[in-house]
Amino acid sequence: MKVVALVRRGAADKAFKIQERERPAPQAHELLIKVEAFGLNYADVMARLGKYEDAPPLPAVLGYDVVGRVEAVGSGISNFQVGQRVAGMTRFGGYAEYAVTDARGAAVISEDMPIGVALALTTQCITAYYAAYEMVRLHEGDHVLIQAAAGGVGTALVQLAKDRGCTVYGTASTHKLDYLKAQGVDYPIDYRTTDFAKEVKKIRGDAGLDVVFDSVGGSSVKKGYKLLGSGGRLVAYGAAKLSDTNYNIFKLLGVVLGFGIYSPISFLRPSKGMIGVNMLRIADDRPEILSRCLKEVVKFAETGILKPTIGGEFSTEKIGEAHELLGSRKSIGKIIVKW
Repeated sequence: MKVVALVRRGAADKAFKIQERERPAPQAHELLIKVEAFGLNYADVMARLGKYEDAPPLPAVLGYDVVGRVEAVGSGISNFQVGQRVAGMTRFGGYAEYAVTDARGAAVISEDMPIGVALALTTQCITAYYAAYEMVRLHEGDHVLIQAAAGGVGTALVQLAKDRGCTVYGTASTHKLDYLKAQGVDYPIDYRTTDFAKEVKKIRGDAGLDVVFDSVGGSSVKKGYKLLGSGGRLVAYGAAKLSDTNYNIFKLLGVVLGFGIYSPISFLRPSKGMIGVNMLRIADDRPEILSRCLKEVVKFAETGILKPTIGGEFSTEKIGEAHELLGSRKSIGKIIVKW
């Protein structure tokens, strides 16, 4: 089978090569999926830049989400059949013509579900659902800040928050603000020209926020935490700012220190909380949670609560361009790559 292998770190146009690999066989409780398309996630960009410690050694086959048809079923599985169209979450290995996934990380999807929607469900929408519905519980009237609100996870968070009746503050660059407005964001904030903390403070005053979702990392976390009111929670699920360090140890240290230093007292006295989300760890250690969340996001997509946006469609030969677009932070929504 063909795979898109990461063969070197650094520039996207030189990092990948299409190679031949042996087709994997599903083990017990696994599915083998004939891949129609796979999705890109920002963790892929971090892996390409050598800044993602969980990434496999080179040459590596990246990829967390695929859509295709069940090619083979491992032992111990009774709820999937060969030929069914599925969306699946992979622990790497998604950039391939065939990919293996734990059956608990896959769901049967309709024949007419768009590829990009299906791909967004398995990683980005699951992350948003887990963060917004399981790690915290959003309530009507909550004031919620979503960093990088035009991205795949950010868009899903906006839709989930608006469905719960929340007032949403969303950050993005200038050309994405109209998109945020169309998604229902009450207060779109241009993070490049405006200090988001000052802007939220100007709008909200001393009341504070109920929830902050942060995928940026660094000082963004510290500033977001300070915006929380009593009972507020900050959910951190990424550190995109690390990609700006260009391997400079001083810049890297600055980002790490920018997160701030916390102790239990800093949470207890104001009754605030900080939560970290790493879906790779959930997939590894608590796959039953993954399965539960995936079933819910499929329902949400079918009922129209979740409406993923497709930010770009590429062929495997254009994988470098796809990575460049995602890494540039100019994309909106889910980027997909087709065989």
